[in-house]
Amino acid sequence: MTLLENWRQAAYESERDQRSEQLFWGAYFNKEKEIYEQILAAAEPVTGTVKELAERFGAELSLMVGFLDGINDSLKTPNPIETMEEDTPVSLDYDPEKLYYNMVAAKAKWLYELPQWDELLTPERRKELYREQKSSGTIVKGRKIGRNEPCPCGSGKKYKYCCGR
Repeated sequence: MTLLENWRQAAYESERDQRSEQLFWGAYFNKEKEIYEQILAAAEPVTGTVKELAERFGAELSLMVGFLDGINDSLKTPNPIETMEEDTPVSLDYDPEKLYYNMVAAKAKWLYELPQWDELLTPERRKELYREQKSSGTIVKGRKIGRNEPCPCGSGKKYKYCCGR
């Protein structure tokens, strides 16, 4: 079983009561926040093997795999998370705008409100990305054709006598 499969089984498929579930995800989200604080503050992209990164950030190996799974869509070059082992080299070279956008999409307010974003994106750009992501899920219906208007098919008839029947 790969590291990613182990993580997904532990995170999503294991039988836990509600309290254990809350403790598991609370611990994960706290560690995730710590890791993002360090990554966003770093001047250079963070690289290393999966095991090295887990040790560097003081995280369990499976938790680090979960973090890598979460950030993978925001990286400039995605890591091979499906086949990754402890000694697989990975890079956390992220696209700041894409990462912020994905954090808003995940409703991870504790992450997209980190003070480290001030150094990476202007407040105006963050507002733009926030609005862009929120409006991406909004469905806008087109103008409704009135029954006495000309038919859009171009027949010259009223809509009610043509395509509206």
